[in-house]
Amino acid sequence: MKPVLFGLIVGGLILFVTACGTSDPLWKPSFANMARPAPDSFDVEMVTSAGTVDFRFYRKWAPLGVDRAFYLFKHNFYEGTRFYRVIDGFVAQFGGSGDGGLDSLWRDLSINDEPVIAPNKKGTIAFARSGARTRSMIMYVNLENNFRLDSLESSQVVGYPPIGKVISGMDVISSLYSDYGAAPMRTDLTSKTLAEEYSRLDSIASTAVTRMW
Repeated sequence: MKPVLFGLIVGGLILFVTACGTSDPLWKPSFANMARPAPDSFDVEMVTSAGTVDFRFYRKWAPLGVDRAFYLFKHNFYEGTRFYRVIDGFVAQFGGSGDGGLDSLWRDLSINDEPVIAPNKKGTIAFARSGARTRSMIMYVNLENNFRLDSLESSQVVGYPPIGKVISGMDVISSLYSDYGAAPMRTDLTSKTLAEEYSRLDSIASTAVTRMW
């Protein structure tokens, strides 16, 4: 075999093996990467169907929650996600990827509970939960001051700790389609279901970490 051809074949095999060994950050997340602390603070630009929103996250508010948020936003987990629970005067909630398999995987990668440091003021963002150690990827933005969430007890866990806040675009969050209310909150929140049954829901086109310090 000619040296040049042999080199091309070997090089191709190396690339193939390397690619096969690469972990997908969402479907095959590296626990080592997930365990790395997020920056003390960072900004995220979220482009939605209603406009652009900028968030700022503070690790001192809830380290575990902010570490998880940084990983998800960094890898654009929320691309295509719908704001599937928008209740006027309460919250705008999002987080299901639209893929049942991926959502199931991340629900199993839940994080430990943390105390509430910052209050649930209008514009703050926090992880939703349904009991002890159930924060995973579902988040909500407070549409008004919801201070009762600071001390609300559910399944022996007290409070919903905010992890950041809207710094620009609260008008966009407030304008999200809300006529469905809590109706889309079901376990089969696939992209197909949402598109067919709740077609007017606003969605997230992309997210990007724009600043870290």
